[in-house]
Amino acid sequence: MKLIDTKDAVGTILCHDITQIIRGVTKDARFRKGHVVTEQDIPVLLSLGKEHLYVWEPVPGTVHENDAALRLLNLCKNTNMHETPVKEGKIELIADTDGLFAVHSDALIRTNSVENIIIATLHGNTAVKKGDKLAGFKVVPLAIQESLLQQAEQAAGAEPLLALYPWKIRTAAIITTGSEVYNGLIKDTFTPVLEAKLTAFGISVVFHKICTDDTKQITAAISEACKSGAGMILCTGGMSVDPDDLTPGAIKASGADIVTYGTPVMPGVMMLIGYLNVPSGLDTSSPAAWNEQLPDGVIPVIGTPGCVMYADATVFDIVLPRIAAGLRISRTDIVSLGEGGLCLACTSCRFPACSFGK
Repeated sequence: MKLIDTKDAVGTILCHDITQIIRGVTKDARFRKGHVVTEQDIPVLLSLGKEHLYVWEPVPGTVHENDAALRLLNLCKNTNMHETPVKEGKIELIADTDGLFAVHSDALIRTNSVENIIIATLHGNTAVKKGDKLAGFKVVPLAIQESLLQQAEQAAGAEPLLALYPWKIRTAAIITTGSEVYNGLIKDTFTPVLEAKLTAFGISVVFHKICTDDTKQITAAISEACKSGAGMILCTGGMSVDPDDLTPGAIKASGADIVTYGTPVMPGVMMLIGYLNVPSGLDTSSPAAWNEQLPDGVIPVIGTPGCVMYADATVFDIVLPRIAAGLRISRTDIVSLGEGGLCLACTSCRFPACSFGK
């Protein structure tokens, strides 16, 4: 930076905040670091006692922090999000729609590993609402070496590091299993819980059937649910390893590709995830790309464990946003949930604003 006469400062960039103090009214930065001085600013600056200013002096091979932040923004910005104006060398991304926020974690780590590069985001696979803050971009110094920005751009690759997927699945089918419910011995209290969770993502239930503990009946109900136009199928009851618990076998008998039966998450160990109508060439057992969406017509089938009925937060609450956004879930995705997969069962549940599922 260099020191210049304020009267000669038009078009230069301030290197620090300039504070204005009006007793009883304000004490705040009148001009922020990075501000480009205009003709109209000169009288104000002089009234603040600033006859001289420190301004940025361009050096060949360096990039000002404002321009650098824009470069980082361009590595990350995707559809359904917009940026804020640059302020103090920082830019933020804001959600344009409700949906699932996703992060290319490996590429983000590579990019942030470059010296003086700062990209901060929400956790990936976070459900967000329109207007939520998604990410922020900044470099550490006032001016960064062009070579470092080029390293960051190379580390990030050609694909945006962030994505925001509007909710895609809008309908669901629920198949309730259990002879005690089928015969009217107890009331079905599971379905209302699922309906409430689905409503939060704009999903309506278009098919519901109660089955006894019979594999053929459950499998037939899954087939009916497929024809109902439901975008996902949820099966409740019969998910443990007891001899009478037949739901996992019935889901497999329906022709579903089973991704996993069992998760390293508590509560929610006995959840099953599978897919119906899987086209040839799609290997549901292989690791999913960070932003891989399912082809149209593929229907997720979820065997929901009993804990979903009574626990405030379970593995179902962790995976439901991904399912609602139409993303493919692989066994690798489920296995990775082990770290952070222990719910602390707090007296007052704060999920998702907690460590569970993170």
